[in-house]
Amino acid sequence: MVDARQSVGTTASPLRIGLVGIGKIARDQHLPSIADIPEISLRAAASRSMPAGDPLIRYPTLQAMLEGEPDLDAVSLCTPPQGRFDQAMLALAAGKHLMIEKPPGATVREVELLAEEADRRGVTLFATWHSREAAGVATAREWLADKAIHRVSIRWKEDIRVWHPGQDWILEPGGLGVFDPGINALSILTRILPQPVRVEAARLYFPANRFAPIAARLALRSGDTPVDADFDFLQTGPQSWDMMVTTDAGDLTLSMGGSVLRIGDGAEQHAPDHEYRRLYRRFAELVHTGASDVDLSPIKLVADAFLLGERRSAEPFEF
Repeated sequence: MVDARQSVGTTASPLRIGLVGIGKIARDQHLPSIADIPEISLRAAASRSMPAGDPLIRYPTLQAMLEGEPDLDAVSLCTPPQGRFDQAMLALAAGKHLMIEKPPGATVREVELLAEEADRRGVTLFATWHSREAAGVATAREWLADKAIHRVSIRWKEDIRVWHPGQDWILEPGGLGVFDPGINALSILTRILPQPVRVEAARLYFPANRFAPIAARLALRSGDTPVDADFDFLQTGPQSWDMMVTTDAGDLTLSMGGSVLRIGDGAEQHAPDHEYRRLYRRFAELVHTGASDVDLSPIKLVADAFLLGERRSAEPFEF
């Protein structure tokens, strides 16, 4: 949802931001995106891991960063979802605008409480879904708006050892397991389809020594349209982040996580990866207009998959 409120920051000056959690995603995406846009100015970073000689990471915790950088306008949290609620509440209590990585929390209720707290304090909360900013998503949404959609098929398969090396938290309670990448597909799905999406059935595969699924099969429905999704965290070789939508006017395919679009027999449409640049521009816009953007539909689908899912056993997993 987008909540319009009285503007709390209409200045055109760059948003002074502090980044928390300097791991792989922060270094690969957040840092270069912030550096590339004038709307955001990175002032500090906090991380439990503080490499010697790193001039960026000056604080071990968010609390220390807030105390050492009182002029920050905003905080961007790139930490795992477990434990993020307390960090988010700390930033909001300090009167900072807040941007959070996907998934926005370990539970749906956590994020609802964060939205209520942001509204109460008159600051912006932006729960991001980076895959919605992939190059082909907006065009796909526009093209599908007036089509009769017959079926949607999703194949979202990647190698956990490549994309999350040694990150045990992702297979702990609250880490979502294969739904950490799978929720990206669900965020695109809920963005491009004209009607709401619900879960009808799910099958979740849990390694014998882990607490979160390593694979999942979902049956969903959007209006009268069936949607099947196949998520796998053990894909080796070529990775698959693909979605095919069958309509009365031909097929629409999004591949490579939404960055490549093909409609019917037309040529593939490619564009550079600017997902996180768009997110940070959107964050600055929300702050300057006094609004929040908190859409819970993707994480609600994941929660419903856990509620409805048949639990199946899988082989033990080690990184």
